[in-house]
Amino acid sequence: MNFLSKYLPRIDFDSYEDFKANYKLNIPENFNFGYDVIDEYARLDPDKPALIWLNDDGDEKHFTFSDVKEQSDRIANLLTSLGIKKGDRVLLILKQRPEVWFTLVALCKMGAVSIPASFQLTEKDLIYRCDSADVKMIIAAEDDNIIGHIRNSREKCTTVNHVGLVGDDITERFGDEFLDMRKLTREASADYIRPTGDDATQNMDVMLMYFTSGTSGMPKMITHNYVYPLGHITTAHYWQKVEDEGRHLTVSDSGWAKFAWGKIYGQWICGAVNVAYDTDKFVPAKLLAAIDHLKLTTFCAPPTIYRFLIKEDLSGCDFSTLHHCGTAGEPLNPEVVKRFREATGHTIYEGFGQSESPVLLANYGWDPVKVGSTGKPNPLYDIDIVDENGKSCEDGIVGSIVVKNAGQHPAGLFMEYLHAPEAMERSWKVGVYNTGDMAWRDSEGYFWFEGRNDDVIKCSGYRIGPFEVESALLTHPSVLECAVTAVPDPIRGQVVKATVVLAKGWKDKAGDELKKELQNHVKVTTAPYKYPRVVEFVDELPKTTSGKIRRVEIRQNDAKKA
Repeated sequence: MNFLSKYLPRIDFDSYEDFKANYKLNIPENFNFGYDVIDEYARLDPDKPALIWLNDDGDEKHFTFSDVKEQSDRIANLLTSLGIKKGDRVLLILKQRPEVWFTLVALCKMGAVSIPASFQLTEKDLIYRCDSADVKMIIAAEDDNIIGHIRNSREKCTTVNHVGLVGDDITERFGDEFLDMRKLTREASADYIRPTGDDATQNMDVMLMYFTSGTSGMPKMITHNYVYPLGHITTAHYWQKVEDEGRHLTVSDSGWAKFAWGKIYGQWICGAVNVAYDTDKFVPAKLLAAIDHLKLTTFCAPPTIYRFLIKEDLSGCDFSTLHHCGTAGEPLNPEVVKRFREATGHTIYEGFGQSESPVLLANYGWDPVKVGSTGKPNPLYDIDIVDENGKSCEDGIVGSIVVKNAGQHPAGLFMEYLHAPEAMERSWKVGVYNTGDMAWRDSEGYFWFEGRNDDVIKCSGYRIGPFEVESALLTHPSVLECAVTAVPDPIRGQVVKATVVLAKGWKDKAGDELKKELQNHVKVTTAPYKYPRVVEFVDELPKTTSGKIRRVEIRQNDAKKA
């Protein structure tokens, strides 16, 4: 049982063209994910599985939709007793504790605004977020690093009235310093009455806020309304191919927007079982062991994860229960797709979107996958490639990815960059949203990602996308990860630089000879003019908390050296 038929007058389509032309979404008045999905599943099928949680220590817990309803109602009553009300903003640093699902649902029911945040945030990050968003409460997982940063920032977070910790024996260990969220939740009533009148939620109210990952500049606040979960039906059902009561794992911390993409909204609307693999540090072998143990149905992970997985021995992992694999976050290099398919038999279906949206472009399965392409447009969005003047580009010409019907606020698209008029002016023009990402479209309607606008390299009149150079480098056995950026050049304007993390067994070979080998490898793998004139070997690449490579940081460091 799932609820797709409640929101889609038609679910199945014969082709992508049929899907694009005829996909329609019914949006109920005053839709609330907590009541209309979670509580309805709990009412109709109390024992329906909803969540499986496990960690590296072998601890494992299973929750039904009835459990999620009860826990979310208790948390809603607790937060109400603490003075949290409709519109108040609550910062969540919960890693992948089960409480992150319960609390997101509780805040949704209350009309309060959830602000998921990464456990990697520092004191400075917390102060910036609490001040910018007028945060009233922080709820965090019990963790020494998180606690230290909260303690150091607490006096400067002047709008925060309460800090709660999720863990065992919090009161005994910390006294009155932090609220013991598990203890207080157990003591709260399980009967929560849906607010009415002015306290009830409306579709255009703010439900969720994210701070952008900050690949350039200070993070901006993104606001999503109560229709946002329905926008992820295309993400979950048509791209990730989740199944009713099938086990789905998206590898994502709860502080990333990818969590909303792959671990709660669209998946639960479709009746899937969300899997929480709660770990502090990604270890490829441990993830493979978890996949083998869980007998997953569907799987989605960022490209970084796949790049590390293919370096492991995959022969001992049982992939037979898997029906579908996907990726998003950054382009996935063709070599990685090839090697993963050879080892597991599974094609990786790429998708593209942002914290500002659900999946915008994807390989949906009707058409053959073109390795390296991010697929075709989501039918809810009128997507085009435009030049610097906003004119549509011909096929094969690189331009900006835009959403031309953004002014109609299609389901899932963000409402605004809050308190950031310059960002809004730059990104929104006459109802068109410019994503800031560059791509080109081929004659069959497939889109090919090039990179962020700031990442495209302009060398001697050529426009070079970093992705294609990185893809060429990754076909060399010495390269584990790499980032391609521009460095200034007095003659050519810019030249290509490759920052390379070497694979096991190659680090002792770092030197001029290997640099020359990599340069020649790129020359014969792609157009010769794209080869990196500068090659630097590093131990790791700078990344955002969501795992995206921070090419801007590499450029900034190079500028300081110049």
